Amino acid sequence: MAQEGYPADPAIWRSFKEIETEAVVGARFSTFTTPGAAREYRRRYPQAANRIRVLENGFDEESFAGASPESGREPLVPGAITLLHSGVVYPSERDPTQFFMAIAKVAEARQVRVGEFVVRFRAAGHDDLLRALAQRYGIESFIELVPPIPYRAALAEMLRADALLVLQAANCNEQIPAKLYEYLRAGRPIVTLTDPVGDTAGVMRAAGLDTIARLDDVEDIVALLLRFIPSVRAGEGQLPTAAYVASTSRRGRSRELAALLDAAASPA
Repeated sequence: MAQEGYPADPAIWRSFKEIETEAVVGARFSTFTTPGAAREYRRRYPQAANRIRVLENGFDEESFAGASPESGREPLVPGAITLLHSGVVYPSERDPTQFFMAIAKVAEARQVRVGEFVVRFRAAGHDDLLRALAQRYGIESFIELVPPIPYRAALAEMLRADALLVLQAANCNEQIPAKLYEYLRAGRPIVTLTDPVGDTAGVMRAAGLDTIARLDDVEDIVALLLRFIPSVRAGEGQLPTAAYVASTSRRGRSRELAALLDAAASPA
């Protein structure tokens, strides 16, 4: 609750800190959704370190069962490799500026042509920013901005995409986007633009994926796109391992929670 510089009001910060301390120190267990967050709280509260656990987010198989795309695996944009980003693009935490610059460089080198590659942003929440960036770098023909759709329709769209896009800045190294687990379940190749030492990259590597580049490094992204796009076009894009995907289902997470509740009910 109490972070460095947040809340800005000192009185509110102290109140948040007191609540946080009472909760973590007094709890039988405290759970966090990422390894980085758990590590930070073990540092803050060493007296509770052995009672801090990681319980990650996951995907809901029942939702996917009702989200089978009506048109099967037909491409979202016929004739083009479509890279889908589903959800909000935060201007700081998911800044796509260097990504757009990288697309411009790849296009200038004639490694992709209009009609062959499209990045679709579904419900980005900041369409004006994305439109302005696309115009600035001359890549309007490669960018598609589309409005929100119902949840299961969004899952069906993930299933039909040629590939999926993750944007996560280094200032979120201790966070993992919840939709990442839905991406894994969708079983499509994934472009992950994030800090290689952050928790998001850690999940990708655990899933057997190395299609990772730094979100703030244009040349790193260019190098990734130059190998990623041809591999997807050839039907050889990396897919997450089935065993890892199965481990991230909410049923699996519920079993972890049940075990933790059993432990909490037992004598300390």
